[in-house]
Parts: sequence; C-alpha cells; structure tokens
Amino acid sequence: MITLLSFIAAIAILVVIHEMGHYWVARLCGVKVLRFSVGFGKAIYTKRFANSETDWVISAIPLGGYVKMLDEREGEVVTHELHLAFNRQPVLQRMAIVVAGPVANLLLAIILFWALFIYGVPSLKPVLGEILPNTAAASASMNAQETILSINEQAIPSWEQVSWALLDIVLQGDTEARIEARTVQGDIVLHVLDLKALTSDNMNEDFLRSLGLQPYQPLVRPVIGKLVEGGVAQRAGLLPDDKILRVDSQSIEDWKDLVKAVRGHPGQLLRLEVERSGTLQVLHLTPEATSEANITVGKIGAAPHIDQRELDALLTNVHYAPLAAFGHAVRKTWDISKVSLKSLGKMVSGEMSLKNLSGPITIADYAGQSAQMGVVAYLSFLALISISLGVLNLLPIPLLDGGHLLYYMVELIKGSPMSEKVWGAGQKVGIALLVTLMALALFNDFSRLF
Repeated sequence: MITLLSFIAAIAILVVIHEMGHYWVARLCGVKVLRFSVGFGKAIYTKRFANSETDWVISAIPLGGYVKMLDEREGEVVTHELHLAFNRQPVLQRMAIVVAGPVANLLLAIILFWALFIYGVPSLKPVLGEILPNTAAASASMNAQETILSINEQAIPSWEQVSWALLDIVLQGDTEARIEARTVQGDIVLHVLDLKALTSDNMNEDFLRSLGLQPYQPLVRPVIGKLVEGGVAQRAGLLPDDKILRVDSQSIEDWKDLVKAVRGHPGQLLRLEVERSGTLQVLHLTPEATSEANITVGKIGAAPHIDQRELDALLTNVHYAPLAAFGHAVRKTWDISKVSLKSLGKMVSGEMSLKNLSGPITIADYAGQSAQMGVVAYLSFLALISISLGVLNLLPIPLLDGGHLLYYMVELIKGSPMSEKVWGAGQKVGIALLVTLMALALFNDFSRLF
C-alpha cells in the first residue's frame, strides 16, 4: 500500500508541476485554457473557480495529465475569441508554452535539491572497500580504505557522486579517469582508472563493480540481528544475538561466510553451531530455495546485528549554506540531465543495453522504497524522476513536447506552419515510438520482477 500511495503521489506532483508550467505560460501569453486535467480518461472530479474559464479536473487514470487550450485545430472557435486561440499565437510564444512543461520539471528538481542541500543529505562516505582482483581499479593500484577526494578535479563528497562522476566521464566518451584519493596514513595519491573495459552489457546499476570499485563496509560479525517473522531461521530456533560459529563444521568468521554457506545450499539440511549467552547450541535448518538472477540460492530470513557506531562512522552529512546550496542544486540537476540524455543516446546507438530502460513498475518500487527510508530519500527520488520526465519530454519525438518544439522550429525557419499531412504522419510515428518504448520498459520491469 505504501508503494502504491507513494507512486501515485509522485506522479500527481510531477504531472501538476509539468502541466502548471504549460498553463502559467499559456495564460501569460493570453491563451485561453479550457481544461487542466490530472490523469486521463473519465473525469471523476471537476471544479471551476469564480472568474475562471478553466475546468480543473481529476481523471480516472493517474498516469499523466494534460492542459487543453483553445485551438482551431481541435474545434470551432467563435470569432471574438480567435485572438485567445493557441494556434493564432506567434511561433515564439507557442514554443515558450510547449517548453514550459519540461522546464518546470527541471526547476522543481533544482528547488528540491536546494532544500535538501540546505537541510543536509545523509550520504555514504566515498571510502573504497575491497578492490576486486583483475579489474581496472586493481590495475590502477587503488587500495581498500582509501577516501576518494576528486575525480577529474571534481570534488567528491559522497559515494553517490563517485557513480555519477564516472558515469558522466564514460558517456562523454573518455577512456580514463584521474582519481585523487587519501590513504589511511593520510597521504594523497593519484590513480588513473582505465574505463575502456566497460561495455554496453555492464553499463548498468552495478557498473562500478565492473571496474572493481565498491564502498567500504566494516567487518560484520556473524551475529543474528533481526529475524523474518515465520522465516526459516526463526522456525529453526535462532534468536537475536545468537553468534554462528560453524555451519556443517566450516568455521564462520564473518557474516559473508554465513551468507555464502546459506546461499550455496538451497533446500539442503545444514547443521549450525551457535553460541548463545556463553553456551553452545546445535540447530538444524534447511535454507529456502529462491530464484535470483536465473540461479537458485538459499535464504533463511535473517539479518546481521549492526553496530550503529560503526555505521555512523561511514556516513557523512552533505550540506551547504543557502547560496552555495543553490549553485550545487543547479549543477547537480544539470549533471543528471546530461547523464540521462547521454544514456538515452547510448541506448539508441546500441552502446548501452536497453535493459537499463525502466517503466512504471520499477519507478513504483523505487517510490515505495524511498518513502520507507524517509522524507529526504523520497524528495531525492522525486527530484531524479522530475529530471527524467523533463529530459524525456524534450526529446524530438512527435506527441512529446520536444516533437512539437521541433515542428515550431521548422516553422520559424521556413516561415510557415507544417502541413496537416506532416502533422498527422508525425503523430502516427510518435505513437508507434512511445508504444514501443513503453512495451520495452514494461518488459524490463517484469524481467526484474520475476
């Protein structure tokens, strides 16, 4: 329920902001707006305020919205209102009205990031974990527990920024990154990270791991923290604070050893030696077989006990004074917009896998996860999706704002509007492209889900 409500709330906010951009500039240009709708399909609520000519509507399908303006192409317009029709406005004003929606989404992202940077965003410190062997990071002589200070002279305040900075470099076509880091001893070192090994197949959410990079994690002891209610571990008699000593006579030094033993024995009986309040206990359990990434693994429904002090030591609070926060918000919005646009371009050219395309199911899942993590995470999610919506709508695809903008740019150059035949053909192409994109995104969603 949280996932559904947070998803609907996110869509409603982003749609209202987007359409409000169109509405506000249309009114500024003297265009009559007939309807402002959140959602498509049958209207379930309609309100017209005093001294207003606009119907404010909530419709049944909450996956978008629209602003309907007075327009001769969509119906007869009485003579005394012709000057209020959208199609009668100068081409530059029509372009301004069209571009206002995506711009409103980008402005929303800036405002959200600005507020978050002033408040402070809890982030993971950019400290390196174990460097994976036979990778670009290993070849660059990078070492565990080094703190990344900058990448190509761009300051790196958090682990998230490591990902964005390297992704931007890759999408620009550069083949190496200059990484300045501080060692545990306090020395400043410079690494040159070779990015040529990255291919379209590993340009996914975990592309850093393909380079051999992962965030530092303290040693997690094999001590039970939380148990899933009714799960395998609880049914077998495990309790919080139990320390796992051995599994089938194999010594367990840390939580990773336990995870490896459990995942590697789906549906097989395991013998656990457990230390509980200073005494030795022997328990037996059978990990539940679960399919994960096309392989079968075992799970028992247990999470480790985490020392909060160690966790806090890995976190940093990224915040700035109001003026500096605004500058960082603008830059972050710009950087994410560039990365989003370049990623789309790489997908079209085949340099990046189309598996990276996400649809409403994945977005809903992220909405639910971020909502459960708190207000800061949810607002960050809203900002990212708002940028994606703004960038997507600026693409020169008929039916999208970018497609209309392209038509008006051609009109501006040739001095006359595009013919109705060209408009109609463009609409058909746009529908085909959008249906294909949506089908592919939904396919990817279901692939991740199942």
